[in-house]
Amino acid sequence: MSNTEAVLALLDQNLPAAQARLMDWLRIPSISAQPAHAADCRRAAEWICAELAGMGFTAQLRETAGHPVVVAHHPGPSGATGPHLLFYGHYDVQPPDPLDLWTSPPFEPTLVEGPNGPRVVARGAVDDKGQVVMWLEALRAWHATTGSIPVRCTILVEGEEEIGSPSLDPFLAANAAELKADVAVISDTGMWDINTPALSTRLRGLVYTQINLTCANRDLHSGMYGGLALNPLNLLTRILGGLHDDNGVVQIPGFYEGIVDPSPAQKAEWTALGFNEAQFLGEIGLTRGIGEGNRSALERLWSRPTADLNGVWGGYTGDGSKTVIASQAHAKLSFRLVPGQDPAKVVEGLNAYLTARTPEDAKFEVEVFGASPGIEIPADSPFVQQARAALSEEYGRPAVLIGCGGSIPVVESMRRLLGLDSLLMGFGLTDDQVHSPNEKFDLRCFHQGMRSHARLLGKLAG
Repeated sequence: MSNTEAVLALLDQNLPAAQARLMDWLRIPSISAQPAHAADCRRAAEWICAELAGMGFTAQLRETAGHPVVVAHHPGPSGATGPHLLFYGHYDVQPPDPLDLWTSPPFEPTLVEGPNGPRVVARGAVDDKGQVVMWLEALRAWHATTGSIPVRCTILVEGEEEIGSPSLDPFLAANAAELKADVAVISDTGMWDINTPALSTRLRGLVYTQINLTCANRDLHSGMYGGLALNPLNLLTRILGGLHDDNGVVQIPGFYEGIVDPSPAQKAEWTALGFNEAQFLGEIGLTRGIGEGNRSALERLWSRPTADLNGVWGGYTGDGSKTVIASQAHAKLSFRLVPGQDPAKVVEGLNAYLTARTPEDAKFEVEVFGASPGIEIPADSPFVQQARAALSEEYGRPAVLIGCGGSIPVVESMRRLLGLDSLLMGFGLTDDQVHSPNEKFDLRCFHQGMRSHARLLGKLAG
């Protein structure tokens, strides 16, 4: 029996114990957004720190301006020649509200039956405690079987991912030498479906802005000034209503410059997935897709940029009526970016778009709350290829290379500050209700995720 086979057998044997450890961690309400739970966040960090120390890691809680970061190191076996891995995860979770929609208390993990067998329901079950415990248990099984971890390994688990990771970039920059590795391994993404594993190789970036438009120097009576004074709400909605043409093309100057399209092979792989756009939209009560009509649905989700209004306000919005022409109007406008787009140029284009449409008596300001580029991880990376092989052995079918419509800021931070690409090997499903009441993680995904990480470690160790 090979080392990998022995590790897999131990994981199968110890599945109930691994499940119990996950339940223990899920009981800690480590809600990073709420100061009242600061002590719980520290307890969650201490929990994983102790688990790592028990596997031969040198593990520490490292202080930040916010919640602590867990950093751990293992040298691997004597004379290890394989790659140095950096495992990343986060121990913080979203607030559970609204509580009345949960079928069981969010921090009392509960096993229930689902279409794919048992599932654990709790806040953090899949995002991200369950997915962290998968690779933690794979490392534990390797240590128990061989007396060591098969490769050099660094662990980084933060406690602020759900609030935008404000302490992460400063920590990475200050500790770049210590965190040096060959690749980051992150399980915070999903599979294509319960039977089909996936690696995410394309991520959209994000520019988030607020537009403030001012006209008169005070609010005005709509009878005394209506029809004569410029109304900023009318103006702003007219300007932003022209963001897209009738074919869904964004009208901001230079918006599409530099975009790197997926390869024909990647497009063919996406087509072969058989994505059902009507079913996808039907689940949210819609019947027709939008966007660039000459692009497939998955291209629009994974490889094309977006411009979306997230909020518009100004003037009187209370009960009853108030006949006022507001002096100011505001809007939140976000852009999902794809590889090749420059966030700074997108902001520059937005300013040019607004300037061209703003009359003399109005002035605007654009506030930028965040800007990160889209990311593409080369499909021919040896780490991607070894992960595909590990997943294929576990699931009996090749892992598909997919995109992600959202953003994972840590991936961009790892590349920018540490020079690392990331291996995004996640095991979530689309019905896991991430950030919603009754978040869950199928135990089948949890079990096969552990086994997949164990296989990956064996392949990377050679």
